[in-house]
Amino acid sequence: MIKYIKLLGLILGIVAVNVLAFSPGFIGLNFEEGAFTTALSVTLLFGSAMALLYGSYTLLLRQPVVLPVKHIETHEDYVEALSFYRRIKVLEEDITLGLSQLSRMKKKKETLLNVLHQRFDPGELSYKKFASVTLEVEKLLYLNIRSVLNRLNVFDEADYANMMKSKSSTLPQKLFQEKTKVYNDYLSYVKNALHTNEEILLKLDQLLLEISRLDSFEAGDIEQMPCMQEIDQLIKHTKLYRQ
Repeated sequence: MIKYIKLLGLILGIVAVNVLAFSPGFIGLNFEEGAFTTALSVTLLFGSAMALLYGSYTLLLRQPVVLPVKHIETHEDYVEALSFYRRIKVLEEDITLGLSQLSRMKKKKETLLNVLHQRFDPGELSYKKFASVTLEVEKLLYLNIRSVLNRLNVFDEADYANMMKSKSSTLPQKLFQEKTKVYNDYLSYVKNALHTNEEILLKLDQLLLEISRLDSFEAGDIEQMPCMQEIDQLIKHTKLYRQ
């Protein structure tokens, strides 16, 4: 959808330039007032046609280039990098889930910080503790997505498809089983990382609910909140698992 919107923007831009160039009330280019004006008119039309052709090719036909994981920094970078792998049929649902998680994480973080701004002063210890754990959880979710991208980057979709199509008919049974295990490990890792992200998002929902229920409390009580303890355990467990 985005690429079609960009293409429409390109077309409207080219049309606007030509309208301004050929309208008598503006620049007033035409093919009847000498060689120079005619040459400019032809050049503009040729350039417009080339821009439209190249833009259409770039937006609709050219294969997207995967963004290297080491260059991923922003939320938009993660979305772009993960979207590239939607073409892998066996992982299409998982990629859709991962993109949904990125979107939900962004919204939940904004909601949580907004609630904290309403209930606390940014200089308060309570605000800092809640904000800190929110950012830590967000970082953990992005790290999980980064790990998924590293696995997807080396996943050979064509080899996997050929293996599943031929089954064991053209491969020795032992080799087929070993290759199947390798690819199942890839798929399992992706699914497990996304399941962990679902836990992370659930914990943020629970944290938001607990904050909304509290009337008054001391900053020292924050660590004793059930949800904060669960989040802390989840962070420690995931970091240990990733080592």
